[in-house]
Amino acid sequence: MNTSDLLYELRPLLKAEAAAEAPAGIEPADLEQDVWLRLLERIKDEGPPAVPADWLRRTVRGEARRLRRTTRIETRYEAEPAAAVDTGPEGLALRAEHRRALHAAVRRLPGRCPRLLAALLSREDLTYREIAGELGISQGSLGPERSRCLGCLRRILAAEVAAPGRRGKVRFKQPADR
Repeated sequence: MNTSDLLYELRPLLKAEAAAEAPAGIEPADLEQDVWLRLLERIKDEGPPAVPADWLRRTVRGEARRLRRTTRIETRYEAEPAAAVDTGPEGLALRAEHRRALHAAVRRLPGRCPRLLAALLSREDLTYREIAGELGISQGSLGPERSRCLGCLRRILAAEVAAPGRRGKVRFKQPADR
């Protein structure tokens, strides 16, 4: 069986499994996209699975667990940081500096992440359909791609910010000897 026949045959099963296993707050289409990616990587590296339906069910469950873990450890900010609320000169300067630092970090991201995140951060408030059309990718790919890009951005920004130590104390990097 060739790859396109396998993908065609597994499509309804994947759709049903993803709908059943998708964690709250995660679109089943995003879970489907992740599993398709895993399947294509598997086919490229090791060839098609011996029992594709069983492999697909296990992979859907594994990806759903991964998404649940990721969702639990990510923190959602309901409002701007306190400095951004201040409308005085210091607050405006801090907000502008935060925006500059964010956009500078976005520009350092690999691949098409800079274009994707720039579109998401745009003041024009573009829809997923508009962003997908602008980037020339499918709308279903935006969720997983956005997650990967935000993960990269988190790692870049975490490396630039002092990590909290024990009991909430901030550890500062020691300057190199000169």
